[in-house]
Amino acid sequence: MSYTIQATTRTEIGKGSSRRLRREGKVPGVIYGVKAPVSIMFDHKDIINVQTNDDFYTSELTIVLDGEEVKVRVQAMQRHAFKPVIEHVDFVYA
Repeated sequence: MSYTIQATTRTEIGKGSSRRLRREGKVPGVIYGVKAPVSIMFDHKDIINVQTNDDFYTSELTIVLDGEEVKVRVQAMQRHAFKPVIEHVDFVYA
């Protein structure tokens, strides 16, 4: 199954800006690997339901980053301790 996530690049980096994003219903993330790392953000609702599928973690995902399609894999995901909330996602170029 293929997954597509709409994302935009982040210009503000840091703990404070990440907290503001989470309050707005966004999830901060990073794409890294062969190319230069890119800080991104996307809607929490776009990922909360698809991450329950097992093949989400093993298959290639497509992130539409400012109109450009980027193939990635999930490297790490941080979740809230007791709420069903995703706090940060690390992707690696596929």
